[in-house]
Amino acid sequence: MRAIIMNSVGGPEVLVEKDVPTPVPRGRELLIAVKAAGVNPIDYKIRKSGVFGAGPGRILGFDVAGVVHAAGPEAQDFKPGDAVFYAAELAKNGAYAEFHVVDETIVARKPKNLDFNSAAALPTAGLTAWQALIDRCHLTLGQTVLIHGGSGGVGSMAVQLAHAAGAIVFATCSGRNMDLVRSMGADRAIDHKTEDFSQIIKHEAASHGAPAAEPGGAADVVFDCFGGDCVVRSIPITRNGGKIATIVNANGDLSAGYRRNISLEYVFLNRGRAQLETLASLAERGRIKPIVRAVLPLSAAAEAHRQLEAGGGFGKIVLHVAD
Repeated sequence: MRAIIMNSVGGPEVLVEKDVPTPVPRGRELLIAVKAAGVNPIDYKIRKSGVFGAGPGRILGFDVAGVVHAAGPEAQDFKPGDAVFYAAELAKNGAYAEFHVVDETIVARKPKNLDFNSAAALPTAGLTAWQALIDRCHLTLGQTVLIHGGSGGVGSMAVQLAHAAGAIVFATCSGRNMDLVRSMGADRAIDHKTEDFSQIIKHEAASHGAPAAEPGGAADVVFDCFGGDCVVRSIPITRNGGKIATIVNANGDLSAGYRRNISLEYVFLNRGRAQLETLASLAERGRIKPIVRAVLPLSAAAEAHRQLEAGGGFGKIVLHVAD
């Protein structure tokens, strides 16, 4: 089969196209004919650092949409021809390839209203946003949430999920992406370069229906998809007993949050079918929609990594593998 492999650890240039053996499904595994593979920051982090055992011959790509081609002898839930999507396991070969093997327990049926390219943009971003906001921060109707990096892959899903949950949504982004963030459900988009999110949420939350800001802050929940000092800068505007979740390292002195009983949740993706099925249902009902910035051919995987690493973009980049 045709695949994009790492010929070493390093820059985007280490991603090369090669013919490799097609994997064989065993046990409850499925052999998926890959139609599209999403590109995520974890892909280039593995490529650059060699974490999760990556090295020469490794195939990246952990967002997958495709069709079941064959099933292992113990598979129970899917049959050849089923359209599926999922977030693949990090410690195994990924889906920058024509075929991919996956345990069926982390696979779900593709949303009927999404094409394969859009479906491949949903699993990692959608699951991460759900687990941060719903599972870990218990976001509920009427709460005020601040999302840092609201136009990125995870951030764009977080804005939509928070809006669907009935929260009052503030989201930071670059100035050129503010209209997009508003269109996804943000009550207030904040230009992270020219505006002070702390002053805006303090003074504007009540105008969007939130309770008046307490001395301890205005946000019930903060979700950091951006990094840097966002967590530290968000502590003063988080309510006493509020929650902050992050998918990147939190830099700086966090002691002020400890003194005010603010919970800091580090979020690393857990894979599973049940939440994928919930995301599929939300997509089919029009409550969430993956934001796809660009669709590139599989052979352009290195270019996709260059674009993603450059930053400043919106949504997801997807590799189209087959029609």
